[in-house]
Amino acid sequence: MLGCTLLRLGVLFLIGVLFACNDQNSIRYEHGAVLPEDGVSTYEVAAGYQIELIASEPLIADPVDMEIDEYGNMYVVEMSGYPLDNSHTGKIKLLKDKDGNGVMDEDILFADNLMFPNGILRWKQGVLITDAPYVLYLEDTDGDGHADVRDTLLTGFSLSNPHVNVNNPLYGLDNWVYLSHFGRIGTRKYEETFGDLGEEIRFWERPDSPRLPKNAGSKSVRFKLEENKLEMMSSKSQFGHTFDSWGHYFLTHNQNHLYHEVLAAKYLNRKPNLLITSTTETISDHGEVTEIYQITTNPDRQLFTPIGVSTSSSGVTYYAADLFLPPYSENGIFVAESVSNLVHADVVKSRGATFEASRVYQRKEFLASKDFWARPVNMYVGPDGALYVLDYYRRIIEHPEWMSDEVVDAGGLYDGHDMGRIYRISPVGTPNASWTKGLNLGASTTEELAKFLGHNNRWWRINAQRLLVDRMDKASVPILERMAITDRSAFGRLHALWTLHGLKALKMMTIETALQDEDAGIRENAILLAEPNLEKSSELVEALYAMADDPNEKVRFQLLNTLGYVDSEQAWEVCEKILFRDIEDTWVQLSALTAVSLNPEIFLQTLLSQYKTGNSAYLSMIRNLTEIVGSGSEVNKIKDLIRTALAIKGPTSIELDSAVLAGLTQGLKRNERNEIIIKSEQALLINTFFSHPSKTIREHSFQILKIAKEHDDEKVNNGTRKALNMATDTNLTGELRAQMLGFLKLTDPAPYEKELQNLINPSEEPEVQIMALQVYEKLPGTEVTVFILDNWAFMTPKIREVALDAFMSENDRIELLLTALENNKIQKSSLGWQRSVQLNSNGDKKLRERARKLLTRDASRALAKQYQESLEMTGDITNGYEVFKTNCATCHQVRGMNGVSYGPDLGTVHNWLPKDLLASIMDPNSAISPGFELWEIELNNGENLQGIIKSETSSAISLKTGPEVEITLNRQDIKAIKTLNNISLMPEIGDQLDQQEVADLIAFLRNSQVQFQID
Repeated sequence: MLGCTLLRLGVLFLIGVLFACNDQNSIRYEHGAVLPEDGVSTYEVAAGYQIELIASEPLIADPVDMEIDEYGNMYVVEMSGYPLDNSHTGKIKLLKDKDGNGVMDEDILFADNLMFPNGILRWKQGVLITDAPYVLYLEDTDGDGHADVRDTLLTGFSLSNPHVNVNNPLYGLDNWVYLSHFGRIGTRKYEETFGDLGEEIRFWERPDSPRLPKNAGSKSVRFKLEENKLEMMSSKSQFGHTFDSWGHYFLTHNQNHLYHEVLAAKYLNRKPNLLITSTTETISDHGEVTEIYQITTNPDRQLFTPIGVSTSSSGVTYYAADLFLPPYSENGIFVAESVSNLVHADVVKSRGATFEASRVYQRKEFLASKDFWARPVNMYVGPDGALYVLDYYRRIIEHPEWMSDEVVDAGGLYDGHDMGRIYRISPVGTPNASWTKGLNLGASTTEELAKFLGHNNRWWRINAQRLLVDRMDKASVPILERMAITDRSAFGRLHALWTLHGLKALKMMTIETALQDEDAGIRENAILLAEPNLEKSSELVEALYAMADDPNEKVRFQLLNTLGYVDSEQAWEVCEKILFRDIEDTWVQLSALTAVSLNPEIFLQTLLSQYKTGNSAYLSMIRNLTEIVGSGSEVNKIKDLIRTALAIKGPTSIELDSAVLAGLTQGLKRNERNEIIIKSEQALLINTFFSHPSKTIREHSFQILKIAKEHDDEKVNNGTRKALNMATDTNLTGELRAQMLGFLKLTDPAPYEKELQNLINPSEEPEVQIMALQVYEKLPGTEVTVFILDNWAFMTPKIREVALDAFMSENDRIELLLTALENNKIQKSSLGWQRSVQLNSNGDKKLRERARKLLTRDASRALAKQYQESLEMTGDITNGYEVFKTNCATCHQVRGMNGVSYGPDLGTVHNWLPKDLLASIMDPNSAISPGFELWEIELNNGENLQGIIKSETSSAISLKTGPEVEITLNRQDIKAIKTLNNISLMPEIGDQLDQQEVADLIAFLRNSQVQFQID
């Protein structure tokens, strides 16, 4: 196997060498590829718009990013090495329009010998290039079109799968350079070449450089080289990122086509121990995994690529110009979908601290091609306001990591490596691009540049700002100061403010005036500009205090974020006022928690005193605050909260007491003094467990007791006897008996083994049997598993599920389970997908190999052959709906309904071919959706968890371990984490259905919208 892999890599390297020597005039159009001049006709564009070809092969190949500089020079980044060729075939081309007709007809090799270049930004007198592990600076000093300066600015980024490497540098409104970065993606096929973990991110050869954690913790990065500043963002983006006109940050990742970074890292850093699992909001109102409408003729779908949903989102681009028509000209945002040969468009609108994105068309895309070679990967808004779409133009765009070995070995990965197109999208009737004849922005005077700061097209605004900051011309300051206050354009005032900031000439008085601007976007940015000056100017802080009643929700949210730096009673009064006004917004709650002036204990009392039954927002904030209190050092206050919440006060107080105890439980888990606290309250906790009328409060008291590793033996023993007496009292409800029996988890259950065995019998209520098994399995050794095997025939399916879990905790028990499976004592179909995964990835080599031999089979071929006749049958949609509800709804929904949102939404597979649906039903491992990979996490206490990572920050991970089961893990508690490659969340259900049921299920999945319309 190793030999085959080395041979394959050797062949690929040879191919890469051939690419470098290829004569582009000998391009061959075969296997469905069309000529560039015919490419335009394969595209359908939104009504009222036109598409034209501005550049193509042989001038360019494999374009992934572009930049137009202030002189009208067009630079194109060519990443020809994707996906596996690391022989430095990447290039930067400089394109020219010699005859002035708006179409490029000359190319100059600006730079070559790059590995996987994937982003470019005009910067200083040259360009920045992202080419992992580096960020490079290239400059042409003699004007011949060729870069003669090549400097390394940053290093340390992982060299991983090329489409997740550091990419797409952007010049921000705030004069920082932003780098999109997703972090390393694990590989099972190409670990030697693309398994790089990265290093500390740092400036090149600068001993005094700030250093970010290894690979920047898989977060996006921003820097200011001159000021020696280097920072991580709080989120990550895969390929591409964008800002709206006011500096709000939007990102994209494969299936999640559009999300917003709501809480910046700098605010989280104020409270590094605060567990916030996500800083981003998915803003699409049509699903995180959005349905897309492909028009491709004969799409070339690879093994792991589902059809009908966003799977390859990239190049997210906010339209901030003045050429397009409404609604695109008003907060339009575009995302490329290379696998589906289209560009998706949304319009965003403000919603609280974040946004909401909606489709413009319900069943159509902004731009889509019938050509399956068309691969839009990135976009650029030019100086003319047109949208430039970079078409990578490849036969295959998927990475071979997620393709079958047969397809990889068959060749074709690089078909089209010598092709590539760039299209210009504009309203119908728009004349040819005139900027191709040259621009003179770079030669503009300071006064002329200042005027461009108010341009309706951000290309002019941001480039004028960059040039003014680069020049550091102090003569521009008076002009900019006047503009910041009096310019008729809100954009002019906005960019004048940030340009003054970049020139280090922004005065307090100017900021204070901007805080009163009539435009909410200016006020929001003025608050941001005030942040570096909070300690310098009390007048500025007072001006911020006066904004507590600002009518705009974004302004209030930014004010809350910024005042979080001010440690004063008055600052907290303003923060509290904003919080109470906007408490329904979760992001407002989280922001308030980061404020340095927050006294959690005092504010908690305020919330408790003002709480009214049924106010879920208050309950959420109370949980957050009590978690902070529970993890803190105020032992007496923690004890007071426990006592108050456990007191019996009546049914109306249950939800409030429950919120307090839920937060305390999470906080106490991280409290170094939890043993002392719990031991002092042990008698009360035990008494509450047995006497409180609310099951919920009883359970909270038990969960707090469980945190402590040591208990008062006498109190626990007395409780155990009482619990066992109640558990065996058949006059009580099964629910209460089971809860009482759970008390035995606090002690050694060995003395009660016989009683536990007696409770595990078919005559007992299921709740009691399940709890008895869960207590019994705490005993070390194989006694419980031997008992299970002896009584397996008498256990109902519900009890067997719990019984199987008992086998998974120790290798001696696993050995018994494997023997039982081999002897058909237990059916393999009983295991379920998660236990099969655990067995197949067991750390003991002998057990792992034994499990794989037993459990691995070629389900897709054997079962698919068995069910081929299903494809010829007429399926019944209504019956298929019933098959879905019985077999699939435990983990899946369809169009957001009728099931559990654990695996991917199956409403998005409506345009899959029947044969592809059959293959996925028979072998779910062949089509694992991105974002639904299974992860294994080992905790420091030895516990192993498996599930889907739903979100993460630098301090915490949110893990979905099962349908409707989600837990938050402190990163400090995690010993190791790894992805379980090629493991689906979906169990094989094919052999549980007959052929007609499979035909019905396929019919339903392909026509689910019809069924729901009928319903």
